[in-house]
Amino acid sequence: MNPNHKPIQSFKIVQFIITIYRQRMTRILLPLAVLAFIIWEAGRELKSFNLARMLHELRRMDAAFLIEIGLFSLAAVAAMSAYDYVIRHHFKLQVKPGTTFRYAWIANTFNNVFGFAGFTGAGLRTVLYKKSGVPLGVITSAVVFLSPIVITGLSLLAWGAIIHLYPVQPVVDAHPWLHWALWGMALYLPLFLTLQRSKRYAKWFNKGEGRLSWSTISASIGASLLEWLLAGLTFAWIGSYLLHELPISAVFGIYVIAAIAGLISLAPGGVGAFDIIALLGLQLAGANPDRALAVLLVFRVFYFIIPWLIGLVLAALEMIPRNERLSQLAETGWDYSLNAWQKVWGWPGQFRFLADLGVWALGKLVLISGVVLLLSAATPGLLYRLRFAEHLLSLPVMRLSHEISVIIGIMLVVLSHGISLRIRRALRLTLILLLAGAIFTFIKGLDFEEALFLLFVALMLWISRSRFYRVSAPLNRHNIFIWGGLSLLVTGAYFMIGAGSNTPFMRHLHAKVHLDFFMNRSDYGVTAVFSLILAWVFLTVYFFLRPQRIIGNLPDTQELNKLKEFLDRQGGNLVSHMLFLGDKYLYWTKNEEVVIPYARSRDKLIVLGDPLGSKEHVSKAIQEFQRFADRYALTAVFYQASPEYLSIYHENGYRFFKLGEEALVPLESFTLTGKSNQALRSAKNRFDREGYSFEMIQPPLESSLMEELRHISNIWLDGRKEKGYSLGWFKEPYLQLAPIALLKDPEGKVIAFATMAPAYDHGRTVSIDLMRHLPDTPNGTMDYLFTRVIEWAKENGYTTFNLGMAPLSQVGQSEKALREEKLARLVFQYGGHFYGFQGLRRFKDKFKPQWEPRYLAYPASVFLPILTLDLVYLVSKRSD
Repeated sequence: MNPNHKPIQSFKIVQFIITIYRQRMTRILLPLAVLAFIIWEAGRELKSFNLARMLHELRRMDAAFLIEIGLFSLAAVAAMSAYDYVIRHHFKLQVKPGTTFRYAWIANTFNNVFGFAGFTGAGLRTVLYKKSGVPLGVITSAVVFLSPIVITGLSLLAWGAIIHLYPVQPVVDAHPWLHWALWGMALYLPLFLTLQRSKRYAKWFNKGEGRLSWSTISASIGASLLEWLLAGLTFAWIGSYLLHELPISAVFGIYVIAAIAGLISLAPGGVGAFDIIALLGLQLAGANPDRALAVLLVFRVFYFIIPWLIGLVLAALEMIPRNERLSQLAETGWDYSLNAWQKVWGWPGQFRFLADLGVWALGKLVLISGVVLLLSAATPGLLYRLRFAEHLLSLPVMRLSHEISVIIGIMLVVLSHGISLRIRRALRLTLILLLAGAIFTFIKGLDFEEALFLLFVALMLWISRSRFYRVSAPLNRHNIFIWGGLSLLVTGAYFMIGAGSNTPFMRHLHAKVHLDFFMNRSDYGVTAVFSLILAWVFLTVYFFLRPQRIIGNLPDTQELNKLKEFLDRQGGNLVSHMLFLGDKYLYWTKNEEVVIPYARSRDKLIVLGDPLGSKEHVSKAIQEFQRFADRYALTAVFYQASPEYLSIYHENGYRFFKLGEEALVPLESFTLTGKSNQALRSAKNRFDREGYSFEMIQPPLESSLMEELRHISNIWLDGRKEKGYSLGWFKEPYLQLAPIALLKDPEGKVIAFATMAPAYDHGRTVSIDLMRHLPDTPNGTMDYLFTRVIEWAKENGYTTFNLGMAPLSQVGQSEKALREEKLARLVFQYGGHFYGFQGLRRFKDKFKPQWEPRYLAYPASVFLPILTLDLVYLVSKRSD
């Protein structure tokens, strides 16, 4: 054998893995690379920001201005509906004007926040317009038509910057690469017009019907210009209010160049690139850095976040016709009923992804609530409120309220994860903390804005309380590390902001207030450390020192007897006998017509084989089991699924990965005659001639024989751990349930044995299970043992003998196979150093079996490589 062969094989596998994920990583890394370049370019100018002073600027904003800019921002977002009115007219969509506006608001606000190069808005428009009866082909054409239009307005604004209608020169001169970005965006408009008016290319954009009319082009460009112009005016108005020293035209120009940078970055909402270029531009124009940061924050909240929250509510209301809400809720199988608020607002969703998105948004609102409490505690309140509070409350009470607010803020940050996971216990505690946080943040400095926000979030949670149905969720080191790190991060941010707010400048602003109210740096440090410790101690006590939440109990003798009666009555499959090992949970459906055996590995419930029972009830049983798993935030996966049930799995949302093939020997045609069977015939004749004997022992087994078999098993293992889950292991009660084949040498000593596993199909199929032999057995021992076992099965009336599965056999052979299956093929070909895949296939091929595929059925949300590791862990762990 070539000594370089294995390195070459390993290189091929690694090369294939790199090919699989190269495109995916490129999509992730490209925006990050653009953002990193911008940060590196602007790094020196971004060192002078003081977050504490920025927060102080926000507190000083006039309420009347906030109302005005809020209304103007909503009007600016509403103007984006012009896109949908254009496609409604152009494609003659039979959709009412009011419905068009609602669809536009939902799609545009979600696209503003999540972006992804417009795919979010395109996907939502497809779902919404299809709901109104618009054919999918028309929707697709409309989306394709709309995609190149969106940035034409920004291209027009780029020309305005080039001809100096508004100044952008300082920031462009500071970073010359922005010259290319500006001119590239400006040239997009003439390119767009050229393609639209060209007979050759216009059909790509216009359903194959040729060039667009000038009226349609003008309306399209006008809609885009209206979007970008009003967004820029919103930004400029906020900037002119907070940055009195800058004219509105200068702020508008900075918005244009920042929007171009954000578009190039491909990040959702331009987050990162837009903000950094805008901060840099405002600072170069002479703005105070802290006020510039406040401009960005206010713009993000009023133009992005608030409209999106409105869009979230509209989406929840839009997705379900009222007369279908109750029936569709019942189909989910969740054990709750609608409360009065939900009947009014129509909270349950027809499309599950929007329902999940709603709960995800609530989780982020809780996270924001925790951050708001920490920021409020880290920065001193307004002067007149502090002076008034001194007359109403004692300083110790205000100090205590401050510290309790910090503790609650940290806990809310951690609990936001539980809210996103719909955990009922997390909801209860979060509601209590939000109410308490509203009280204490008001007491510490009469901060009624923060208190009202917390009460609003509490109200939204209370309205949505029926969505929280989960009993618990998996807790692993990964989650603890992430959320522990996040709580540490926000606590550190509280300390840094609080310590920064204690500067002479900030204390001078509040000189007329009792100076004992302000804490020094060490006070903030002590509060941060003790608050973090107390928050985690309380959460640990609340979630861990409670009655244990378990997903089930391993079957006892009584339940295994119940299973035996069920299999005798309903029938089983090739892996049913494994259930009597007692290491798998048994999920009985409510009517006990189907039983599903499963084991848990991390956040997955992995079912062994197909559900057992009448096939007509299997689909509903899978749905019931999925809901059971979902109550604990777990995912149901089916391991070694047979082809017979694939259509049922597919109907219930599963994808498939081929695990290998099962070797099924048809006993009616099995024979040792003929040239192709000469090797088996020769092995049988040689062992018979040399005095070896075969015997099939029926249970119960004598204790002396059991000890002899245990001795052979221990020698065969040679210190290795037993496998588990889908493989049998040496367990005396288990071995007493089925016949055992013995191979004895001429002196009558047992040198090898194999256990049988009935398929509970009324005596038609039997499988080989546990196989063990001594190390000094002669060549051909297993050939002889398998041959005699197959002959015994044929003599005793069985029709099929199962030799077991050949993992990864015949996987990924087609050029159109999945990438993961092609990788599995390489492992099958070159993985013999670790596991004899090809050798196992060749050995079983000796017996002329019929090969039947076996699959892994898994939801699309599961990442297959991680699932594979979970399966390896489950099979490889030490059995009981």
